[in-house]
Amino acid sequence: MKKQSYLLSILVFSSLYCPLEAQCKVTPDAAIKALQNGNARYVSGKSKHPRIDPERRRATALEGQTPISAILGCADSRVPPEIIFDQGFADLFVVRVAGNVCAVPELASIEYAVAVLKVPSIVVLGHTKCGAVDAAIKNGALPGSLPELVKMIRPAVESSEGDKKSKSDLLTRATEQNVRNTIAELTKSSVIKSAIDSKELKVVGAIRHLEDGHVTWLK
Repeated sequence: MKKQSYLLSILVFSSLYCPLEAQCKVTPDAAIKALQNGNARYVSGKSKHPRIDPERRRATALEGQTPISAILGCADSRVPPEIIFDQGFADLFVVRVAGNVCAVPELASIEYAVAVLKVPSIVVLGHTKCGAVDAAIKNGALPGSLPELVKMIRPAVESSEGDKKSKSDLLTRATEQNVRNTIAELTKSSVIKSAIDSKELKVVGAIRHLEDGHVTWLK
């Protein structure tokens, strides 16, 4: 009888314990909450820097990855998702591009995260003082391929310019609208839409404030 109770205790403990925390089955809401909690730790100066030890590194190399979120964020060096959300190895599937826009390579990468890695959440992450959005507002001559990038952001600027509010916060409004436009592009994907419809995935937008590190979640 004692042996049966002991075995039962082991089974119960095993069902609650996951050696690779991010690889446990996580709901969309729980995934987003984990990011919010991580950002709160980061902002308060209490980052745990979790799951970056040699054991975690070896485990993810052997067992693969099942991240809790796919992040489509800006390439700006001041917005590293793993740090601002206080996450570790294999917790986040990160795609970064100037202006957090969504063209074919970005879309395909996120679709992979949804279809193959089964991420329960997608975050489109913009940030304050975004140089790409600012360039789209100024709309001046730019070298190389930069005009093609700016062209993708201009719709967000144009729709924000029509706002009756003060022109002084155009950059803020355009940055938020650009995040929403990227979400709209992502959710056109049949792969992503199917996961949303089946309640396996949530897609949300967020803005990282450079001054204090706080992440605001868009409605």
